[in-house]
Amino acid sequence: MTGLILNGAIKRYGEVQVIHGIDLTIDHGEFCVFVGPSGCGKSTLLRMIAGLEETSDGTIHIGARDVTQLDPAERGVSMVFQTYALYPHMTVAENMGFGLKMNGVPRAEIKQKVSEAARILKLDEYLSRKPKALSGGQRQRVAIGRAIVRGPEVFLFDEPLSNLDAELRVEMRVEIARLHQEIGATMIYVTHDQVEAMTLADKIVVLRAGRIEQVGAPLDLYRDPDNKFVAGFIGSPSMNFLDGQIEGEGKVAVPALSRSISVPASLCSGTGAVTVGLRPEHLELDQSGSDAVVELTEALGGVSYAHLVCAGGEKMIVEERGDHRTRVGDRVAVRFDPARAMLFDAKTEARLR
Repeated sequence: MTGLILNGAIKRYGEVQVIHGIDLTIDHGEFCVFVGPSGCGKSTLLRMIAGLEETSDGTIHIGARDVTQLDPAERGVSMVFQTYALYPHMTVAENMGFGLKMNGVPRAEIKQKVSEAARILKLDEYLSRKPKALSGGQRQRVAIGRAIVRGPEVFLFDEPLSNLDAELRVEMRVEIARLHQEIGATMIYVTHDQVEAMTLADKIVVLRAGRIEQVGAPLDLYRDPDNKFVAGFIGSPSMNFLDGQIEGEGKVAVPALSRSISVPASLCSGTGAVTVGLRPEHLELDQSGSDAVVELTEALGGVSYAHLVCAGGEKMIVEERGDHRTRVGDRVAVRFDPARAMLFDAKTEARLR
């Protein structure tokens, strides 16, 4: 069984530390996604696993082997990069089998492995073509096929869809999910796109500034975030955050909405500032009220997003469905079930539970 364990993994560039003691276990066969904003360290961490970056401290185990000091070729991993990196003068079959050829694998075995990878990726009819005769999505499938034929213990994907247009990104997300189901290998995938993370992952690792903020299943992170950062990063559109003030046991004032909400008394020890988190899909608009003004609407067909400006300048996004939707300039009230609200400490940003 081939999983992966990071124990206190640290990366330094001179005196600058960019990865801060990562402890993480990825089980055999899991699809794990590293997600976070640019500069959070997700690609650096992936490259440490691949052996393309030296691990300054800590250990990396793949299966039962300590691979911390091993060369990339000895780790049993295959990596798919953001760029396809295909040889333009070689056919699809030659590109996919090139690594095996360089390692002296017999021609018949190469042909068998390339044929199997082509079947999985639906590239059978393109094996004799060269990269210039393929679409972007097909080229990326060839790059994935090149990884498959090596039979790695762990697949590593470094933002493989970022160069594709929106339609191809959706198509390739489905292809990668199907690939994982078919071959059942351990996969680690890096992206800054939380939609990709939510739709692909068994386990999401949310990173910020070289540290893990939270690890969990996609819906667990969405429904039960540990802090304001995770709550705002997971979910599209992002969660709305409004200033709040504890008024007393079981009451929090929300000045932007000119009202107080009832919350569990255990969350309201003493008095103090809090942040109230509300997801757009948990809000409703009432055109008989005047909490806010509709500044912009995004009509996406089955759903619209109304961008609101409250009296104090606070901004919110509310999801709308149905036939009757607001227009720019409308004054509206915002309704919601207080049980849907999440509270965060205004200073530490930790979730109040």
